Amino acid sequence: MISYLDFEKPVAALEERITQLRSVNALHDVDVASEIGRLETKSIDLLASTYASLTPWQKTQVARHPQRPHFRDYVAQAFTDFVPLGGDRLYGDDLAIMGGFARLGGRRVMLLGHEKGNDTQSRIRHNFGMGKPEGYRKAIRLMEMASRFGLPVVTLVDTSGAFPGIEAEERGQAEAIARATEACLALEVPMIAAIVGEGGSGGAVALASANRVLMMEHAVYSVISPEGCASILWRTSDKAADAAQAMKVTAQDLKRINVIDRIVKEPVGGAHRDPAAAARMLGTALGEEIDGLAGKSGQQLVTAREARFLAIGG
Repeated sequence: MISYLDFEKPVAALEERITQLRSVNALHDVDVASEIGRLETKSIDLLASTYASLTPWQKTQVARHPQRPHFRDYVAQAFTDFVPLGGDRLYGDDLAIMGGFARLGGRRVMLLGHEKGNDTQSRIRHNFGMGKPEGYRKAIRLMEMASRFGLPVVTLVDTSGAFPGIEAEERGQAEAIARATEACLALEVPMIAAIVGEGGSGGAVALASANRVLMMEHAVYSVISPEGCASILWRTSDKAADAAQAMKVTAQDLKRINVIDRIVKEPVGGAHRDPAAAARMLGTALGEEIDGLAGKSGQQLVTAREARFLAIGG
């Protein structure tokens, strides 16, 4: 069952009517095929037109959809031979940030990403995708391992931000995020980052300071959440929609100002409606970007990566 967002209510009403007609057809042998076909066409057209004109706040809701695919879903659908690697050798393992060896097509890669979880228990276990210092230290260790073995690094970013709890601050949250960002910039192997859901603040940048930054069509990427921005500027989170508009959080806005390099299309209605198709689209784009960076020397990759970020806002 699809969980509908508020702006999808007209689509939900049509799809509920289609379900009712199918039940009538099954129970009473009444021929309503033509009406079902008409409503299905109307529903598809309405869904397409709705998603073609989403506001930044609506895209934020899509990026946070509870059924949107996360790291483990993309691993299962787009990658093979995933070998998870855990621990940071200082404190413990952080399941909000996962990583390990994997294959993308015939390419060997080091895969990293945020995992939010799919239900209450898994969301608590993965801390809703909010990384702690040990998670970012794990990411650094795996990136350095990738560099040692000459493997491209692929990151799937999906977090509202790094964990802000006092225990994370006590264990050096800010320093860990800064070191992870530094590790990204210093890599002498290709690095491709994809914002697949939310890209929030330094918790996202720490895994997204890459040679190429991709973004799913309905993902969002910003220095602070719209609610947080609204609370600072207007002293109320009720202005979150206005904040999302002002901050230019969408892939389309960020592509225009060169914060990201490429937009990856999603199935009509968002990645949550067809996770397998979304994974195929993302896998294809990631493979093309890895191939495009092949053959460049370590110094060329580092220089190009630094130039890319220094040019933002110039």
